[in-house]
Amino acid sequence: MSSWRSLLLRIGDKSPEYGAAGDFKDHIETCFGAIRRELDHSQTEILEFLLACAEQLPHKIPLYGTLIGLINLENEDFVKKLVDKTRTKFQDALNSGDCNGVRILMRLMTVMMCSKVLQLSSLVGIFDTFLSSAATIVDEEKGNPLWQPCADFYITCILSCLPWGGAELVEQVPEEIERLMVSVEAYLSIRRRDSDTGLFFFEKDDANERGSGDKDFVEDLYDRIQALSSNGWKVESVPRPHLSFEAQLVAGKSHEFGTVSCLNIPSPPSVPSGISNGKQKHEAELKYPQRIHRLNIFPPSKTEDLQPIDRFVMEEYLLDVLLFFNGCRKECASFMVGLPVPFRYEYLMAETIFSQLLMLPQPPFKPIYYTLVIIDLCKALPGAFPAVVAGAVRALFEKIADLDMECRTRLILWFSHHLSNFQFIWPWEEWAYVLDLPKWAPQRVFVQEVLEREVRLSYWDKVKQSVENAAGLEELLPPKGGPNLTLGADGTENNENVLSGELNNMVKGKAPVREIISWIDESILPNNGLEVTLRVVVQTLLNIGSKSFTHLITVLERYGQVFAKLCPDQDKQVMLIAEVGSFWKSNTQMTAIAIDRMMGYRLVSNLAIVRWVFSLENIEQFHTSDRPWEVLRNAVSKTYNRISDLRKEILSLKRNILSAEEAAKQAKDELDAAESKLTLVDGEPVLGENPARLNRLKSQAAKAKEEVVSLQESFEAKEALLVRAIEENEALFLMLYKSFSNVLVERLPEGSKARSLHELKAAEVDVMAVDPQEPSTMELDNENQQPQNSQSNGGKKSGAYNVGEKEQWCITTLGYVKAFSRQYAAEIWPHIEKLDAEVLTEEAPPLFRSAVYSGLRRPINEA
Repeated sequence: MSSWRSLLLRIGDKSPEYGAAGDFKDHIETCFGAIRRELDHSQTEILEFLLACAEQLPHKIPLYGTLIGLINLENEDFVKKLVDKTRTKFQDALNSGDCNGVRILMRLMTVMMCSKVLQLSSLVGIFDTFLSSAATIVDEEKGNPLWQPCADFYITCILSCLPWGGAELVEQVPEEIERLMVSVEAYLSIRRRDSDTGLFFFEKDDANERGSGDKDFVEDLYDRIQALSSNGWKVESVPRPHLSFEAQLVAGKSHEFGTVSCLNIPSPPSVPSGISNGKQKHEAELKYPQRIHRLNIFPPSKTEDLQPIDRFVMEEYLLDVLLFFNGCRKECASFMVGLPVPFRYEYLMAETIFSQLLMLPQPPFKPIYYTLVIIDLCKALPGAFPAVVAGAVRALFEKIADLDMECRTRLILWFSHHLSNFQFIWPWEEWAYVLDLPKWAPQRVFVQEVLEREVRLSYWDKVKQSVENAAGLEELLPPKGGPNLTLGADGTENNENVLSGELNNMVKGKAPVREIISWIDESILPNNGLEVTLRVVVQTLLNIGSKSFTHLITVLERYGQVFAKLCPDQDKQVMLIAEVGSFWKSNTQMTAIAIDRMMGYRLVSNLAIVRWVFSLENIEQFHTSDRPWEVLRNAVSKTYNRISDLRKEILSLKRNILSAEEAAKQAKDELDAAESKLTLVDGEPVLGENPARLNRLKSQAAKAKEEVVSLQESFEAKEALLVRAIEENEALFLMLYKSFSNVLVERLPEGSKARSLHELKAAEVDVMAVDPQEPSTMELDNENQQPQNSQSNGGKKSGAYNVGEKEQWCITTLGYVKAFSRQYAAEIWPHIEKLDAEVLTEEAPPLFRSAVYSGLRRPINEA
C-alpha cells in the first residue's frame, strides 16, 4: 500500500504510519503533505480512495472533512470534482434506498460545510428537501402515511447531522436552524405514533403499551438534539479538527452541491383494508428499518456521565464500525476500542452490541459475527470488557422470564459459544439455585439449554467438569448415552434382532438398494407389518450411521430410497420421524440433523415434521426443552430458504437472458451485415465476404440463439418450481397455525380475559410481599457485577417460580407463535387472507390471535 493510502486509512489512529504523534492536527498535516505531493499524477485514485475512506470509516469523517478543506485551498478543481462525485453517490443512494449511504454522505456533507468546502445554503437546501418529502408522505391527502418509516428516516438523517455541524449552523444562520427545528417539531406532531410491541425485547413491554409520555426513536433523537441545543451545541464525542485550521480554511472557495430529489413512494392501496394496508406497511418497514432498538441492560449509573447526545453519537460510531467491518472481526474490534472520544464506553459498547445481537425481527448480520466481535473485544480489553459482558449476562438472566423467545434462543446460542472460547469457565455456583425451581422455570430451562449447547461444542465430560463447583447442576446436563437401540436391548434373540442382523449384513456386503427394497417388500413387510419393519430398518440403518455426522449423511444418501419406499405418504412419514426421534432421544443435535437431512433429501415433508412436532410427546416438552422447537425452526427455515434461493436464481436468469438476447441480436446483426455484401460475377450475385468468416458468424448466431432458448427454458422451469414452493409454503403455514391454535384452545385457561403474555402471567402469580427498599432486579453490584436480588424470576431470595406449569406452557407457546410470525412475516403476508379465513377467526383464542398480530406488526385492533 502506497504511503498516501496508508496515511489516509490510518489517520487518527495510534499507528506506525504516524509514529508517536497522537494529535489530530499533526495527523492531518502529515496526511495533507503526502496527498499534495501525489495530487498531480494520482488525482482520480486519491478522489476515489478518499471518498471510500469517508464512507467506510465514518467515525473519522471530521478528519477527512478538514483534509478536504485544506486540499480545497490548493486545488479547487479537484475538490469540485469530489463534491460532484459525492452528489452523484448521494442521489444514487436515495434512488436505491441505501439508508446507510444516505446517512453517512449527509454527515460528510455537513463536515465539508464546516470546513468551508460546501456552501451552507446547499446543506440547508437538502434539509428542506427531506423535510418537505417527509411532511408530504405522512399527509393523509397528498401522501401515503403507510410509508411513514421512510419519512422518519429522512427526519433522523437531518437530526443526526446536527452533532457534527449544529454549532456552525447556529453561528452562521441561526434563523435557519430555528426554522428547521420548528419544522421537525411540526412533523412530529402529525406523524402517527405506533406502539410496535412486536419488536420489544421484553414481554412486559408488550403489556405496558406506550403511553403518551413514552418516546419512540425519532422523538428520542429530537429530544437529544434539543438538549444539545440547550448545552451550546457542545459534543464531547465529535472531534472538531477544522477549528485548528479555521484561519486557513476561511479563505477556501465553497462549492455548490446542487439539488437532489427523494424517491417516489408507492401510492396507497386502491382498495384500502387492514390486509392491504398491512402488506404495504410491512414493505415500508423492510425498506426503511429502524437502525437500533436500545436494550438498556445496565443501571443508569454506568453511563450517566454521558450527555444524551453523546450516547447517540457513540451508538452511531459503534454501529458504523459493525456495519463496515462485517467479515473483518479483528479490524472491527480494533476500531471499536479506538474511537475518537475522551471517555470510557465499555458499558455502552456492550449494550449496543447486545442490542444488535438480540434485535428483532432479526439482527443486521449473522449472530456469529457479534459472537466473534465480543470474543475479540474481551481479548483486546482483558481488564475491563469480560467483566462488563459477565454483568450483561447476569442482568439478562435475571429478566429471562420476560425476554422474548427469539431473543432467548439467540442468547443461549451466543452464551454457550462464548463460553466455549474461554474454556467453559463461568461461576455456575451463582445459578445453582435453579435446581430448586420447577423444571419449567425459564431460568432453569436457560441453564439446561446452555449446558446442552456446550456439550455440542465440546464433549460431555468437559462440560461436567466445568460445573463441578455448582453442586447438582450435573442434573441439568443432557444424557450422556448415545443412540437408543432397542433391538435386542433385553439381551434376547428375537425376530427383530434376526431381521436387523440380515439387513446389517446386506449393507456391509454393499447390496444394491433395489435388492434391499425387494427383500423388505418380500420378506419383512408381509410377515411383520409396517411398524416392526420401520423400527428394524430405521434403527439398523441409523445405528450404522451413528458414529459421526458424516456416517449419518452417507447412510441417508445411499439408503434414502429405502425410507422413501417404506414411507411414501405423510402418515407414514410421521411414523418415520417418530422412529428417528426415538432412536436419538438422548441426543437432540442428532435428532435435529437427521430430520433436517431427511427433509433436504425429500424423504419427509415439512408438513409431516409439523405434525410430529405437535404430537403429544413433543407438546409436553414445549416449555421445558428446545428440542421440538429446533426441529420446527429447521423445517420452516428450509422451506423459506428454498423459496429465497429460487427467487435469487430467477433474478439471475432474468439478467442472463437479457445479456444473451443482446449477444444474439449483435451476432445476427453481424451475420446480416456480412450476407448483405454481394458482388456480381458473370451477372450472378456472389457473397463478397470470406466464406470461412461467414460460416463462423452463422455458427455464432445459431449458438447465441440456442443460449437464449436454453436460458428461457431454465427460467420457465424455475418459475414453475417457485410456484410449487409458494404453494407448499402456504400449506405449511396453514398447518402450523392451525396446530398452534388447536393446542392452545385445549390448554389456555377457560374464560381468561388476558390480552397479552404478561397479563396471563400476572393473573397466575401469587402476590408476594416485596420489600420496597430493595434495589431493582437489574441493579448490579459495583465490585463484581453480581445481581443483588432475583425476585422477579424466583431466584435466591424468592425461592420459587410463581407461575404454574400450565400457564408457563401457554406463555412459552404463545411466545413462539409471535417469534415465528415475526421471523417469517415476509412469507406469511402473501397468504394472510387464507390465514384470516381459516385460522385467525373469531373462534380462535384472543391471546393466540394477539400473538400472531404482534409478530406481524399488525395493529392489534384488527384482531
